Amino acid sequence: MNFLTPAAFALALLLPIIVAMYLLKLRRTEQVIASVYLWQRMVRDVEANAPWQRLRRNLLLLLQLLFLIVLILALARPFLWIEGIGGQTAVFVIDTSASMTSRDGSPTRLDDARRQLYALIDGLPVGARATVIDAGDEVRVVASSSQDRRQLHAVVEGLTARPGGSNLSAALELAVAIAARQPDAEIVLLSDFAGADLDQLRSRMPSGAAVRFLTVGNRGDNQAISAFSLQPSPNGITAFVQVANYGESDAVRRLLLALGEGEPTFAAYDLTIPAQGEEIVVIDDFPADTTVVSAILDSEDALPLDDRAWAILRTDDPAAVTLVTSGNRFLETALALLPGISVTTVRPTDYERTPAADAALTIFDSYAPITATLPAGNLLFVGPPRSTAIFSVTGELEGPLPQVVDRNDPLLMHVNLVDVSILRAATIPTPDWARPLVIDGGGDDSSPLLVAGETDGRRIAVLAFALQDSDLPLQVAFPLLLTNLTDWLAAGGAQIPAQVRPGEPIQFSPPHSVDAVTVFAPGGRSLRLLPDNGRVLFAETGDLGLYQLSWDGAVQARFAVNLFAPQESSVQPQTVADLGGAAIPGARIEQSRQEWWRPLALLALALLVAEWMVYHRGAVGRIVDGVRRVS
Repeated sequence: MNFLTPAAFALALLLPIIVAMYLLKLRRTEQVIASVYLWQRMVRDVEANAPWQRLRRNLLLLLQLLFLIVLILALARPFLWIEGIGGQTAVFVIDTSASMTSRDGSPTRLDDARRQLYALIDGLPVGARATVIDAGDEVRVVASSSQDRRQLHAVVEGLTARPGGSNLSAALELAVAIAARQPDAEIVLLSDFAGADLDQLRSRMPSGAAVRFLTVGNRGDNQAISAFSLQPSPNGITAFVQVANYGESDAVRRLLLALGEGEPTFAAYDLTIPAQGEEIVVIDDFPADTTVVSAILDSEDALPLDDRAWAILRTDDPAAVTLVTSGNRFLETALALLPGISVTTVRPTDYERTPAADAALTIFDSYAPITATLPAGNLLFVGPPRSTAIFSVTGELEGPLPQVVDRNDPLLMHVNLVDVSILRAATIPTPDWARPLVIDGGGDDSSPLLVAGETDGRRIAVLAFALQDSDLPLQVAFPLLLTNLTDWLAAGGAQIPAQVRPGEPIQFSPPHSVDAVTVFAPGGRSLRLLPDNGRVLFAETGDLGLYQLSWDGAVQARFAVNLFAPQESSVQPQTVADLGGAAIPGARIEQSRQEWWRPLALLALALLVAEWMVYHRGAVGRIVDGVRRVS
């Protein structure tokens, strides 16, 4: 035990003074009287106040001495040296990825990390500030430069591990940026470092920064369902399951398969999976009407999250798309690479003689029907040479400069048109049914270069320039723009993938007649989503399991969220030595002071209150009796 202000022990000189006050007698004048018979009580009082008599039991004396002793100790500020934060600023980074749910902690690794973080927070020097960063899929600052220990405890208690991964490099980079603005700052990173890129993490450590790595976890014996899919076959439905063993020794696990969620077991297989290897199971006798199959590895290992998986049989027919063009290799190639659509190419002369059957989407490339009527489905016009019944072409623009109207529009997501050069474009006044997405930023009238909207129950988009009159096909923006337009115009369940990574958002375009989409998520949750400009964005895919999308009173599509993440399933912790040990440039282990004056001060206050109550016990007793009578 050490003391910051040992001079406070000089107050111990008051202890004998208090004792002496109980030893000294009261001074009275002596008088001679005829008899002491009537003065017996006075005699006893005189004897009690005789000087330097032996001390008798006295509760008041004991309480006063204890109060003074505890007060002196509190003023001396005792402390212990502990391993902790020595500076006035601490930045704590805690991993909340899936591997932190491994059950080799108390009970999980995240719980062990919490306990270490609680101890570091409690050991902070007086007046020190702390920042807490949640290093999950999305790096978040959950507490910023706080001195409130209770708030920091509550924030750490509220951290939960999610099925996704972690971005430790980005979290460390953020922590370094925060610490650079604070004096005497230290960074502590708590993680199992399972699957972490140590070289990248090491490269984010600037010289001179005080960074400490604390590793949790001690096991790496984990097996996982690493792949799972359903495919139609001549005999029915075939399931492909891959089980991986990330441990250092062979493992024996039982694989159970069921037709849907919560259904009885359909098939069971005993697997012997080699160390650091995989075992593949192919089952081809599922009934022909099978659409959902769930798989589970019986018995638990280090990480239960990857012991379950779900597979969806995608039965949606591809959307029919008719491309009317004289020949456009860029457009034809890009459409052929898009999933969920089936493209039929027709020459304009053939279309004029015999219009193609109505498709979900018809694309007119540098062509507009002359004698043929417009089809009933959705339409995309690229470089229209003339007016149609739904829009007008009034002239030509020379060298327009594309400018996006709303960068948050779903049809322009991730599309950058800044570097696109256009030779010429048609002048198309914005129709009443359409909204401009891209305009000519170099003209006075801001003529639209891309419009989209709905009219007469169908969706229509018009690109005012031909692809041959621009370098758009040579830009990254081209496949992105075409994908967004096609997804919106050729709406259907085929846009929804069968498998989604945890936390990955999905976008789809329900039929234009749909006002709302209901999502049934795992755990009984349901969410109602409203289409925005004909598209629905769903981002709450953080829970593992089956999701169902419903509109028009029926389930229209399903998808599964599975933890197919080798970097998370490989739960073997990596220690500080793997990051370079104690010789990491800039890293240091600090000794901090854990002071005890606060609890001692509270104890001294309690003793003082007790002494006052004992001294005034008569008055206190009367007050208590009065309260009892009133109640």
